[in-house]
Amino acid sequence: MAETHTKVLFRYYSDLLEDTVVETMWAEIIDLEKGYFKLDNIPFFGPLIATDDIFYAEYDKDEEKLVYRKTIESFGNSILQVVILEKGFDKEIIREELKSINCASEGLNETLFAVEVQKDIDYSIVKDLLSQYELQEIIEFAEPCLSEKHRTDLLKN
Repeated sequence: MAETHTKVLFRYYSDLLEDTVVETMWAEIIDLEKGYFKLDNIPFFGPLIATDDIFYAEYDKDEEKLVYRKTIESFGNSILQVVILEKGFDKEIIREELKSINCASEGLNETLFAVEVQKDIDYSIVKDLLSQYELQEIIEFAEPCLSEKHRTDLLKN
């Protein structure tokens, strides 16, 4: 059976960490010869790419693996970063609330997780939920990869 997925290395500057980050993510192989892949992971640190986006990657001899070069086509999903500020606050409470409105998330550690907002979800609902926690100084959140569709959601409300 042919492999359908592969790992791709992403190297980019993270505003969150104020440093260059290396992240390895799973991607579905679209056309190996042309170097086209579809992201099948939730990025933690926010390159300008989201799940289901099509991107170009090529084999890098120095890295000895496939390396992301550029995004070809955005699917319309968005990626958010959430940092827990309140000591001892269980991030799973917020992750469960997000899950109830169909937003998947992936935890990096006790205080940081990334959220996927699929394009068919009204982003203003997600932003309202996170803003409530931010007002209470429980979290801070960033929108490193906000799709055109989700920007439009905010303008409607």
